[in-house]
Amino acid sequence: MFFQLLDDDPGFPDPALAEEDGLLAIGGDLSTERLLIAYSNGIFPWFSEGEPILWYSPHKRCVIYPNKIKISKSMQKILNQEVFKITFNQAFAEVIRNCATTERKGQDGTWITNEMQDAYINLHQQGYAHSVEVWQEDKLIGGLYGLKVNRVFCGESMFSHVSNASKAGLIFLSKMNIDLIDCQLPNDHLMSLGAEMIERETFMGVLRMD
Repeated sequence: MFFQLLDDDPGFPDPALAEEDGLLAIGGDLSTERLLIAYSNGIFPWFSEGEPILWYSPHKRCVIYPNKIKISKSMQKILNQEVFKITFNQAFAEVIRNCATTERKGQDGTWITNEMQDAYINLHQQGYAHSVEVWQEDKLIGGLYGLKVNRVFCGESMFSHVSNASKAGLIFLSKMNIDLIDCQLPNDHLMSLGAEMIERETFMGVLRMD
């Protein structure tokens, strides 16, 4: 079952009550308070333009353990040659805008609406959301963004305009002081990099560790 959120209460129902596809609740807003409560409880918003806000908490979570990330020989060569310059928290708004506007195979439009962009830029300005930027000749050609909750980086989206750019950003992220990268939902690209599926209870155990 899923629940209708109240406008004047930023709380959420028990994530274990989510539908089979992970849908937990509908409605509410993207205020800083509500978003921080959501991510601290393994919940994230995911909806399209024109839809009400939908909140998800999948029963199985797609994650990458930093020490298990797969780096191919060709990718290691690219990293060794320093083909890309990689930075942290230097162009958050540019990264999220590129994530929203970069065309993706099999996707029509974006779930990163203007409302979502404003909400996460606000989170970044308050120190909760972070970005990794990948540059080539001073041009932003890849990156990712998300929230850090305790020792988990809750990844939201990534983009790449040059082959291997987002992969380089993810590898850079894996070397930071975190225990887990939350990828939310699986896809072939993430699984090829060493992502795996874990139970919600396992995920929540890591999320709540300081």
